[in-house]
Amino acid sequence: MTAERPKAVIVGVRFPDDDERTFEASLVELERLVTTLGYQAIGRVTQARSSLAPAAVLGEGKLAELARLTGGTGHTGTTPPRKRHKAAERWGAEREADEAEEAPVDADDSVTAPKVELVAVDHEISPSQARNLERATGAPVLDRAGVIIEIFHRHARSREARLEVEIARLAYTAPRLREAPSGKERQHLRGSGESALELDRRRIRDRIAELRGELSAIRRERDVRRVQRRDARRVALVGYTNAGKSSLMRALTGSQVEVHDKLFATLDTTVRALSPETRPRILVSDTVGFIKKLPRDLVASFQSTLDEALEASFLLCVVDASDPSWEEQLAVTQGVLAEIGAGSIPRQIVMNKIDRLSVEARAELESRLPDAWFVSTRRAADVSRVWENVVSFFEASYGEAEFSIPYDRQALVSEFHESGRVVETRYGEDGVHVRFRADAETLDRLGKKLR
Repeated sequence: MTAERPKAVIVGVRFPDDDERTFEASLVELERLVTTLGYQAIGRVTQARSSLAPAAVLGEGKLAELARLTGGTGHTGTTPPRKRHKAAERWGAEREADEAEEAPVDADDSVTAPKVELVAVDHEISPSQARNLERATGAPVLDRAGVIIEIFHRHARSREARLEVEIARLAYTAPRLREAPSGKERQHLRGSGESALELDRRRIRDRIAELRGELSAIRRERDVRRVQRRDARRVALVGYTNAGKSSLMRALTGSQVEVHDKLFATLDTTVRALSPETRPRILVSDTVGFIKKLPRDLVASFQSTLDEALEASFLLCVVDASDPSWEEQLAVTQGVLAEIGAGSIPRQIVMNKIDRLSVEARAELESRLPDAWFVSTRRAADVSRVWENVVSFFEASYGEAEFSIPYDRQALVSEFHESGRVVETRYGEDGVHVRFRADAETLDRLGKKLR
């Protein structure tokens, strides 16, 4: 019998400039993140406010509603809140009473609240806000960044990815140490003149420095491998998390890359050759998915997978065409690429999962994105078309030349086959005549060998 998953409640605040669709999409995405983390989202508590409440994110009424769902007291354990500033709360105050009456409550909530083991907040919150929410709800609290970091921590497989995640996790944890439940009790001074809290923070700094040293060594080894494949044609699959990059990778390369219908299933860099193989080989790399409000520590630390995008010759921006928020997701992808310095690399939008669209919906998308490739990785014909288009991209820049290779040097013929496309081979009295297509650099390099 499958064990019941622990329960979670989603918390979100809608600001005046948030439209309803975007706000709803963000909450749905957080629910999916929480599900990926292993929880079951059983409800939401939302509020319209001009800003997050300084003490505990929500106003008093909504905080009490949240506490009813979690079984908490609803009290933060701090001093009673001061009277709210009317100007700051004008937009949300008018709606709070109505929202409290309209908020959905499970039938049994008034009698027995379910045991909630996580409160997930769809915003970046301060350590003190998290601590106050934990006091009020009696449940652990994670903001969106914390949820994403925990997912990364559980899903990282390679040594490099685990190191990167641990650095981000420690950086996230360090400022929150002051809010530990026993924090005040541990502020006594030790013989070194250092408080327990200061000692813990120093240990975290030392551990981060140690991890960065290990990571540098691994990256040096990775850079050597990259130099060895420097002349290869490289395509990087980029896009929003769960857009179908790994499915496309598997279809294009014939590899056994794991495919899961969940967020951040891929955290490690995977590089495979396009299949059927071309000459020269075209390498395809899968990358970590992007997401709104991705913690900057993770963007900075996951340099290994982002470097695949930076060093690629061609980017395929994979988009889930069936997702109502595909435009925002594409914007996030373009924004991250610009942020890491990959804004000028040639790219192609690939609208994936079109098998989930109606005929009308697909026609509308095609009219809006006439240059995009519309595919389903479940259709062999679509995958073949992507393969052909990728090959055509590289061959579009090829030049053509004819070379005469003396018979005493015909071992070079195999190098021609490995470096580009041999269009024609003729055998004459003076040697092998090869009509050859390749990029300008390869044509020049092989020409010099025959001089």
